[in-house]
Amino acid sequence: MEMDLGQQQKVAKKTMKKKRNIAPYLFVLPWFFGFAAFILGPLLLSLYMSFHDWPVIGERTFVGFGNYIQMFTQDPMFYDSLKISFKFAAFFVPFNIGLALLLAFLISSNAKGVRLFRVIFYLPNALSGVAISIIWGWILNSKYGVLNYLLSLIGIDGPNWLTDPDWALIALVMASAWTVGNMMIIFYTDIKQIPKDYYEAATLDGASPMRQFFSITLPIITPTILFNIVTSIITALQQLTLVMLLTNGGPLRSTYMYGLYVYENAFRHHELGYAAANAWVMFIIILLLTLLILRSSSVWVYYENNAKPNVRKKKRKKAKQ
Repeated sequence: MEMDLGQQQKVAKKTMKKKRNIAPYLFVLPWFFGFAAFILGPLLLSLYMSFHDWPVIGERTFVGFGNYIQMFTQDPMFYDSLKISFKFAAFFVPFNIGLALLLAFLISSNAKGVRLFRVIFYLPNALSGVAISIIWGWILNSKYGVLNYLLSLIGIDGPNWLTDPDWALIALVMASAWTVGNMMIIFYTDIKQIPKDYYEAATLDGASPMRQFFSITLPIITPTILFNIVTSIITALQQLTLVMLLTNGGPLRSTYMYGLYVYENAFRHHELGYAAANAWVMFIIILLLTLLILRSSSVWVYYENNAKPNVRKKKRKKAKQ
């Protein structure tokens, strides 16, 4: 028995609705395959490897938590490299965030030629880590480096940046600031979204630019600061390229960071299972630090949407009184 026209229209509408519901998933599907093949798959494989004695060539042996026990009880380099990475992060995070915030303020002004400086400040991000390492190796060279030459012009005898244990870590922090452009752009975008009315009202009330910064700008961009702190900590604790090419962990292992420690265990000592265990420990450390920072954000991060209920409560209390 043939369907009437009304039933045919209903079936056609249901078919179109199903196609529309499926279409978004089809667009996401290529990303899902990429995520499974290049992120989730290697992640699970590394977890599986961490429970094995996994040489590059030879038989793989299941050792359970043996790699982790060895790491925590028998390997002093684990603690030394971790300590150096945290020390580097303690300098790296505030220095890079402060510099990015300063540059963001400079490029958010209406000064003449500011567009050119936006390009100049961001341009180093287009360079590879190898190129940046070569440039900074030349700048920081104690014999013919540009930095020591500029210091000599004002009567300062520059240190041996890359060969002195007291200065090598500081030199890496300075070199890492070369790629602060991404963070600068994020700050710049957030600063430009702040309504000008806030600053105009503050100016009429006699607030100085410094007061406006701490009372208006800084509270509003705290969510962006939170994001940049988390990403900076992850970058600092996973630093590898600059360390390998500028100091290779020296001098006297003063820059032997955790990323280099994992790399050497994997590709110099050919202990892939042990290196996978090292990497998973760092993953857990970063995860715990991130959760701790996010938990603390309720104290110092300002969210405008979350402030509205509090304002309503105050109004209700006043109305009752």
